[in-house]
Amino acid sequence: MDNRKALIEGLIFLSGEEGLVLGQIMDTLQISKEEAVEDLKALIQEYDDSSKGIQLVEYASRFKFVTKDFVYPYGQSLYEQTKPATLSPAAMETLAIIAYKQPITRVEIEEIRGVNCEMMLKKLQMRELIEPTGRLDVVGKPLLYSVTNQFLDAFQLETLKELPELPNKKEYDEELFVVEGES
Repeated sequence: MDNRKALIEGLIFLSGEEGLVLGQIMDTLQISKEEAVEDLKALIQEYDDSSKGIQLVEYASRFKFVTKDFVYPYGQSLYEQTKPATLSPAAMETLAIIAYKQPITRVEIEEIRGVNCEMMLKKLQMRELIEPTGRLDVVGKPLLYSVTNQFLDAFQLETLKELPELPNKKEYDEELFVVEGES
């Protein structure tokens, strides 16, 4: 296999942030551990060259490409220039309902919001923030929606337990009454 090293390079690139373990490389290319290690060492050395902006690293037994330190300030500048995609208040409201009440059906979300949310659900699915995770065992078998790992990443959460506590209804009503009474 003349292009074995190029194949390894391409496979690692395709794996993105997840990277590949040695076994995946060996199994995919049907090569020995020695061959894989030899090619990986050669690639690591090639990417250590100062003329390259990326390097091949091994973190937690996974091989992946990362940018070199000198690229970081320029990358930071690039991302500061790009306006991140934002969610509308309606999208945030729908997403919050799903995050706190999941798994939840479209009808249940609409009952809480008081408006049709079919298009909003499609938009949130396209952004991979929510996904259907099953069907409710009732007539019509409606889809159940839950948030995804991309949702957790986007909001920098490890688990949904990190979401802020919702005030209980009685406390919330009492706060509203006090505010309304003071006006």
